[in-house]
Amino acid sequence: MKVFVYTFGCKVNQYESQLILEHFIEKGYQKTEDFKTADIVLINSCTVTEDSSKKAINFVKKVKKENKNSVVCLVGCIPQAFPSYFNNFNETDIVLGNKNKFSILEKVSEFLKNKKKIVEIFPYEKEDKCESFKINKFYGKTRAFVKIQDGCNQFCSYCIIPYARGHKIRSKSLEEIKKQVEYLTNNGHKEIVLVGINLCMYGKDLEKKTSLCDAVETVSSISAVKRIRLGSLDTQFMSLESIKRLSKVEKLCDQFHLSLQSGSDAILKSMNRGYTTKEYEKCVDYIRENFSNASITTDVMVGFPGETDANFKESLDFLKKIKFYRVHVFPYSERKGTRAEKFLGKLNKKVKHSRCKEMISLANKLKENFLKSQIGKTVSVLFEHKTATNDNKGYAKNYVPVVVRGQSNFEGKIFDVKITGINKNNCYGVIC
Repeated sequence: MKVFVYTFGCKVNQYESQLILEHFIEKGYQKTEDFKTADIVLINSCTVTEDSSKKAINFVKKVKKENKNSVVCLVGCIPQAFPSYFNNFNETDIVLGNKNKFSILEKVSEFLKNKKKIVEIFPYEKEDKCESFKINKFYGKTRAFVKIQDGCNQFCSYCIIPYARGHKIRSKSLEEIKKQVEYLTNNGHKEIVLVGINLCMYGKDLEKKTSLCDAVETVSSISAVKRIRLGSLDTQFMSLESIKRLSKVEKLCDQFHLSLQSGSDAILKSMNRGYTTKEYEKCVDYIRENFSNASITTDVMVGFPGETDANFKESLDFLKKIKFYRVHVFPYSERKGTRAEKFLGKLNKKVKHSRCKEMISLANKLKENFLKSQIGKTVSVLFEHKTATNDNKGYAKNYVPVVVRGQSNFEGKIFDVKITGINKNNCYGVIC
């Protein structure tokens, strides 16, 4: 039988989808890239915004319409956060929450046997642990994700994630992390990306005092690992001490995704983000003092309830001040069950769209400026694939995309490249 797995959302979801896919393959299922030919279609969902939820649900409906004979499975964040939605939802055969999504294989077997719809969404409990499975390979990928942490207890006023992922922090032990990374490097992966729902909180729940720095150093000790990259980070947990410690890990990539959400202190406070713009800026300064060619990437929400024109201008000015490399801009999306759902001062779609457009324009300029700043520098590039024009493309440690012209195939290899120019999205260079 053939299985098709489709993932919405974050790197943690991508890791978990790969894990589920391997479980199917180990049981004799064949992977397919076309849901129309699949016997089993699994959608791993995201609900971080209303739009992400709609996309997942619409895809479920599309699958059910175009492949009526398939077993349609929806798992992940949407069911976990909104279980009652699926009491009368007819487009799926199996629905599982995040807590029990890894039982999907046995649930598929159960459904194939008795053809009865399965909806199982269990709440998280205090004693829950981070699941312990291994992944051998990320198919078709140079870099591999490793989830080391799950859950979030920050309760930002707009965010549904503590309900979708549990508000108890759950971390993998250093021993488990090391074993997982060794499996991946044995299958050719040179770059490891450590990811989590609230990555900076890694280890806070473990009996032995453990931190993200310990995890990075553990992975670095594996000789086959050539690069380590980190997922999204929260600045309030990034101390100068931890940044200095991380800077001593030569394999660590100097790209830092520091979630911002707003450049206005008033809005940050309303969001319950736990830091000010001054504290955020100090963290960026620490990073740039210790990583000479670091890139800073971020997420920014526009149109949060109560956001005035002045607040929005503060955000624009702060983006210019920090000189981000990449900025993911998105409009505020009301999530049922969050505190912000009841906030006054909600903005209409037209205003949010206009502000998004203006901020995206600024983000594009900032990206171009950062790419220009790389000209003349020599960077280490891990090449990933050939382009449509048969050139080699890869990424520098600071996540700048680099293209080297020529017929040779550099896939999976690391070379020093001198950057000689840019276009809209890439740097160009020559092998040193």
